[in-house]
Amino acid sequence: MNEHAPTAGRAPTVADVLALPVLAAGQPRVVTGPDRLDRPVRWVHITELTDPASFLKGGELVLTTGMPLPDDTTGVRRYVDELTEVGAAALVIELVRRYHRPPDALVQACRARGLPLVTLARDVNFLEVTQVVHALLLGSQADAMRRTQRIHEAFTALTLRGAGAEEVVRAAAEMSGRTVVLENLMHQALVCEPSGSTVQEALTGWEQRSRAGGADDRTATGRPAGWLTASVSYQGERWGRLVMLSGDGPAFAPEHVTVLERTSMALTVARLIHATPWEHTAHRGALRDLAEQRHTSPEDARARCAALGLPTEDGVFLAVLVDPGPGGAGTEPETRLHRELRSAGVEALVGELAPGRLGILLALRPALPWRSVADRVARSALKLLPGATVGVGSPVADLADSARSFREAARVLEATPPGQPLPADRSFHALPDVGLRRLLYALREDTRVQGYAERRLGRLLDHDMRHGTDLVTTLGHYLDAAGNKTAAARRGGLSRETLYQRLRTVERLLGTGLESGGTRTELHVALMALRSRDAD
Repeated sequence: MNEHAPTAGRAPTVADVLALPVLAAGQPRVVTGPDRLDRPVRWVHITELTDPASFLKGGELVLTTGMPLPDDTTGVRRYVDELTEVGAAALVIELVRRYHRPPDALVQACRARGLPLVTLARDVNFLEVTQVVHALLLGSQADAMRRTQRIHEAFTALTLRGAGAEEVVRAAAEMSGRTVVLENLMHQALVCEPSGSTVQEALTGWEQRSRAGGADDRTATGRPAGWLTASVSYQGERWGRLVMLSGDGPAFAPEHVTVLERTSMALTVARLIHATPWEHTAHRGALRDLAEQRHTSPEDARARCAALGLPTEDGVFLAVLVDPGPGGAGTEPETRLHRELRSAGVEALVGELAPGRLGILLALRPALPWRSVADRVARSALKLLPGATVGVGSPVADLADSARSFREAARVLEATPPGQPLPADRSFHALPDVGLRRLLYALREDTRVQGYAERRLGRLLDHDMRHGTDLVTTLGHYLDAAGNKTAAARRGGLSRETLYQRLRTVERLLGTGLESGGTRTELHVALMALRSRDAD
């Protein structure tokens, strides 16, 4: 196959047609418009008329022997003007009969109007040219119809399967080979599927670029330049729009319009059948990618979050996790909390990080005391979810480091037993609150900790179980009193003699004395591990 043959499903260009053997035999030479040979050819028109434009509809490759060209410069200009205004793809003139070199007036007029002018040095059978090109065009149209049918079938299948927004937009990007973005009316990019580019390249400065282009309810190109857009509706009203970016590829073809329109239709249906608002889905996806460090690069992460409305420069970032407690959270607290924070001027992403765990990423100005903002967020969360537990990580200066803040907040929640009292000065738990007792609570499922507690206290537990005694409790009173026997007796409501007797039994069963500070520490740790296990 000729290397200039058109791609299947695409209309041939002027360059494609000139490379066909039937025209190549005429030794074509491009005189003007060499940078415009990518124009699509919709038809071939042979003419010997002085006014051929009246028979054209645009996109034609005009073939002529030059016989009808006017002799005067004004007439030549008018001839070229009419061809240009009707949208002719190119003018091909044979230099065999009337001319042996292209007239200067014709060259100047074509160059001034940007119309490709091609000369043929040898005689060419124009009828054969039309037959070959028209066959090529009909084949291209048939292939385009087949591809359009496949597009319709693919999106119909997605709709019937109940595909969500991300899957639908991903399919659009794969079918078109272009980056596709779904935005809401606030010009926030909720879904971005890059193709041949990165998220950073697609979304950097998104809101400003999108607002500059305005809005259009029709499928349209050039708003802004290099964008193909289509409106997305919800319950009969405009909800947002789809944007297909041209990137460095060729101009949009009808196939791209078909893909975008079918994507819009599929999203309109998906918006009706999926209960979770797409803003929530977008926030959840961004938060999970940040917490699990799944972004391709820090630049992509910043571009994606900025396109969702989160400031990503010159600030600090703080992770907050909310464990709703029994019953979970649902979407209503998520929605209300996001609304409350936005009303209070707190910039944040809010979303469910995992079943039963709500995640919040705060973007704060460096001068703003983060503890007061975290406390405000925690109070709002506790008002919506009275039985919740709120854990906060440490602030980080770079969005790419927010995973560390999320990890710290998760460790705080893991180390916070149900009903753990809040600190007196705030409504959230933080990493400095995690002492030895809460650390052991977090590690209560670790078999190494469980094994340690069993080795140190197993004999005592067995004795209490067999004899109905309560020596473990007595030991706990003694260790909690830091070895003060008088205080331990008072804690247990025992006489000193009874306490002494029980402690001697403990020593005998454990095979160790209790006077050593090291021994008491080891036993106290084992006892706290035991209590942590029973705290659930």
